Amino acid sequence: MAKISKTIVDADLRARIFDWIFDEEKEIEISNSIQKVNDRQFGVLLTDKNGVERYCRVGVIVAEEREDMTARELMQAEINAYNEKQANKAEKAKAKEEKIARDKKAREEKAKKEEEA
Repeated sequence: MAKISKTIVDADLRARIFDWIFDEEKEIEISNSIQKVNDRQFGVLLTDKNGVERYCRVGVIVAEEREDMTARELMQAEINAYNEKQANKAEKAKAKEEKIARDKKAREEKAKKEEEA
């Protein structure tokens, strides 16, 4: 069996945990195995898509109070920053795909000219 990439495996584990946290009707293996690790985190052991047991931590980070913005403004600022980064990544990926297509076309044209010569 081919090994599934870390990115896909980790995303699946996160999705399973978030589904469990936010969907009251879902009963998955997490319910009986989540344990308190410390005052800030809980942990759970899950089997990933490669069949490997993984330790996943669920933590709560409490943001510091700020004088320059409210908690609501801070949360929105972090959401906006994340969305902007994701949009930039998508833009770069699109530009990369376009460059790959241009380079491939140029290589094909060069090879065609060399065949004709």
